[in-house]
Amino acid sequence: MPNMIDFPKPSLVPVNGVVLEVFEAGRENRGKPIVLCHGWPEHAFSWRYQVPALASAGYHVIVPNQRGYGKSSRPTEVTDYDIEHLSGDLVALLDHYGYDDAIFVGHDWGAMVVWGLTLLHPGRVSRVINLSLPYQERGAVPWIESMERVLGDDFYFVHFNRYPGVADAILDANAFRFLRNLYRKNVPPAEPAPGMTMINLAKAETPSGEPVMSDGELAVLVSAFEASGFTGSINWYRNLDRNWHLLADADPVIQQPTLMIYGDRDTVAKSGNLQQFVPNVDVISFDCGHWIQQERPEETNRAILEWLRRQGAAQPGARR
Repeated sequence: MPNMIDFPKPSLVPVNGVVLEVFEAGRENRGKPIVLCHGWPEHAFSWRYQVPALASAGYHVIVPNQRGYGKSSRPTEVTDYDIEHLSGDLVALLDHYGYDDAIFVGHDWGAMVVWGLTLLHPGRVSRVINLSLPYQERGAVPWIESMERVLGDDFYFVHFNRYPGVADAILDANAFRFLRNLYRKNVPPAEPAPGMTMINLAKAETPSGEPVMSDGELAVLVSAFEASGFTGSINWYRNLDRNWHLLADADPVIQQPTLMIYGDRDTVAKSGNLQQFVPNVDVISFDCGHWIQQERPEETNRAILEWLRRQGAAQPGARR
């Protein structure tokens, strides 16, 4: 397996009114773009095992730290982190590199952004590969409002929205402990109840489960969040109900060929009606927890590359 020194050096790319810290490999594979979108509280570095494998397979691999993360811009307005802005950044990133479309891969919140991008800008997405988080049906009630009714205001999604600044300050003050405790193999990252689990993780003295990362790898994330703070990334959660409204007029059915990868030990629920909204989907599962591409890197790489070969994605894609 590659270690952290194999990860490419970043460049700062101005797009959509912000600057994104972008890591790329395989630029010589012009015309075969694949964009990897991290989740929360992650970093482009979470794709360290996939970047060399995809570049070696002939893809131009583009891995942004999305707004609010790493050395990318951190706007102060909460609404600057809604799905229109986040998807707009990815569209502008394609424009920067001169591509009409690309394969998009997302994990966790990155999957949420890729689903939203595909709904809002379907012509810019050729194929979808998402990990952990399946397509979220819009439903009749905004997402945070629905969660609050069922899970209460201590559930971390709700807490982030109803008590702005509280979790931010605690996570900022305990970045190492929080990330060390969170990144464990086969350990649920967040039980729905009881209590504000993310704050509990930040305060826990002793982690449980085997670590996902080496000490050196964990230090990459800790250093990034100590520099950036958590507010920008938490603001993604604070736009969930706004996103529900912004997606109201989008066709809810995703037609692109899609690969959905689950972790059987993940607490994120598998979808019971995924094919209704994503009719061209293939689904696979691994025996792992939430951090799929880091817990099962070789299996993840193999599954992605085999699926892309079956899709005929080895052929050059569209470019400007």
